Amino acid sequence: MKKIKGLYLVTDRDLCGGRPLEEIVLAAVRGGAACVQLREKNLPTRAFVEEAISIKALLTPFQVPLIINDRIDVALAIGAEGVHIGQEDMPYHLARRILGRGVIIGLSVETWDDVVMAERWDVDYLGVSPVFETPTKTDTRGSWGLEGIARIRAYSRHPLVAIGGLNAANTGAAMHAGADGIAVVSAICAAQDPFLASQELCGIIDDRAVIKD
Repeated sequence: MKKIKGLYLVTDRDLCGGRPLEEIVLAAVRGGAACVQLREKNLPTRAFVEEAISIKALLTPFQVPLIINDRIDVALAIGAEGVHIGQEDMPYHLARRILGRGVIIGLSVETWDDVVMAERWDVDYLGVSPVFETPTKTDTRGSWGLEGIARIRAYSRHPLVAIGGLNAANTGAAMHAGADGIAVVSAICAAQDPFLASQELCGIIDDRAVIKD
């Protein structure tokens, strides 16, 4: 099982204010982002593959893994380091059979039943989704809150990546509650300076990680 921790960028081109997605990703990684998930709900497959190839080439010198949201076919096609799947996507056991043991697979958990079921599997991390209500995630079943992170941490053996409404004001609290990583969308993609926003978030995460250790 690969340890996923630190700052995790989830992309959203609509929040980039017309700036190239590659520009935002590069700034985030230079600012300390440890993982990048490429999320494209509306791109045709060819365009998604071309973009994924470009982002992967950008990340390779930094040794930052590229995680593809939902699309196992795209991840396989470009040799991405991992995929992230939700409860409505391909079942975990089939995804693992297709991708093999060397590929990172993250799984969103939106209910307590999801958390319990995930204990049977060797997922690389759980996406605790959403921690707080957020306009970038509208198809969920409510929010976990900080208490939810703590409850999952006490029960689960998996690394936890918290996502949903997280920013510089509440990242420290989410880490303190038991998150191993913090995934953000608008806090970086919509930031005036994504590099400085990433630096600030990484500083908060690192401070809390030291306190927990």
